[in-house]
Amino acid sequence: MKTVLRKPSWLRKKIDFRKSSELSRLLRGLGMHTVCQESLCPNISECFAKGTATFLILGNICTRNCRFCNIKKGKPGNLDLSEPRRLAEAVRQMNLTHVVITSVIRDDLPDGGSGVFRETILNLRRLKVSIEILIPDFKGSKEAVKKVIEAGPDVIARNLETVSRLYRDLRDADYEVSLEILRFIKQYAPRIFTKSGLMLGLGETEQEVLNLFSDLGRVGCDFLSIGQYLAPTAAHCEVKDYLTPERFDYYKDKAYSFGMRHVLSGPYVRSSYHAQGYIDACLPADRPGAQIEFADRMC
Repeated sequence: MKTVLRKPSWLRKKIDFRKSSELSRLLRGLGMHTVCQESLCPNISECFAKGTATFLILGNICTRNCRFCNIKKGKPGNLDLSEPRRLAEAVRQMNLTHVVITSVIRDDLPDGGSGVFRETILNLRRLKVSIEILIPDFKGSKEAVKKVIEAGPDVIARNLETVSRLYRDLRDADYEVSLEILRFIKQYAPRIFTKSGLMLGLGETEQEVLNLFSDLGRVGCDFLSIGQYLAPTAAHCEVKDYLTPERFDYYKDKAYSFGMRHVLSGPYVRSSYHAQGYIDACLPADRPGAQIEFADRMC
């Protein structure tokens, strides 16, 4: 029998769908999916009210079954080859300066969908935006990762999500493969920013979290988001612990000590939350939000 923990006072954010209705209509009209909507993100009304969203490409059905994730699982449909063009049009209409794109996992595709990531990035390069890509593991294929790198995004993220010990129970993925992807990106294109994300409250120990920070530092990861796991429904894995805001501050300081260049840590922090701030923190003061030329990043 599950033990349901009572949410503490600092986790009482309300979603106001009225604030997000205008952007929801625009995205629906363009046939675009967002991870904000599909994952039931608690920040959706805050971000949508500001006109920002995290786009979900390759459809909205995932071929894997991670126990913490609310994305639909099953057999995906055919690829929509107009998706990269429609996403660029959504970005243009939303007047974004920083774009965050992730995807469902498509193990049914020979390249894992890396070609669609590439086309999406190239379509966005015609706009004056910085581009952040949160990628799947592509079954560890470095050729697929290279295809994404060479399209020239500003940030490539691969989320570890949780500590190594919990992968077998919670993730349909491999901890070491995810680490190797981050290492390979930094080796192949040192000037591209790399990023990862971590959820806490799943039963991890402090030492396991610190070991994860050490692993990320070893592979040269630049950015890290740390947030509280919140079960989307009663059918998902349960929350083991609610961390205090002070505890998130403690882990933020620790992450910096392992070499991270910018860290956001707090109960409601998610991978794409305040995403442009990571780049702004690492660029010269006179170039906030600026797009770094890919030729420079490859040096």
